[in-house]
Amino acid sequence: MTAFLTLPLIEGTRMRAFARDASELPLTPACDDGDELTLEREAGPFFRPNSPLNRDLYSDAPGGERITVAGFVFDNRCRPIAGSLVEIWHADEKGDYDSVGFRLRGHQFTDAQGRWWFNTIIPTLYPGRTRHFHFKVQRPGGRVLTTQLYFPGEARNAGDRLFDEALVIDIKQTGDGKFGRFDFVT
Repeated sequence: MTAFLTLPLIEGTRMRAFARDASELPLTPACDDGDELTLEREAGPFFRPNSPLNRDLYSDAPGGERITVAGFVFDNRCRPIAGSLVEIWHADEKGDYDSVGFRLRGHQFTDAQGRWWFNTIIPTLYPGRTRHFHFKVQRPGGRVLTTQLYFPGEARNAGDRLFDEALVIDIKQTGDGKFGRFDFVT
């Protein structure tokens, strides 16, 4: 996480070259192709509008396994998009969603480099689904991308009808704990 947040500000035209050279921060494969957008997935029955402006969700479930999930929002030419809305919601450490309040729900806007991040927990499995995060991403003036991100190596991935390898988070163990990386292409 620290390496991600300490990236120097880079002008947009140099971002693609930097991302390719940064071994800790691989570029999303879809962005390499130049024409593939991040896959859409349904919001599911637990979406609630008007989540709070909040990127630090870990305190909502301090008993859960901590993770920082982060990335960039790019256009289909791999240019970072500042000011994009990124919203997350997911199940807790017991497999439950908050259907009354905004526990483990939040949103933020990407910084000048198109970066976003949330400090949260790894959701536990619940009946019928593999482990996942829900996201909505909207670049300024653009359409809303609704998708789900999945965890690598999960036994239930193969049996989940919404799972797709293109939506797997790259997870590493770092000095700061678990760090998951995914770049949205909108």
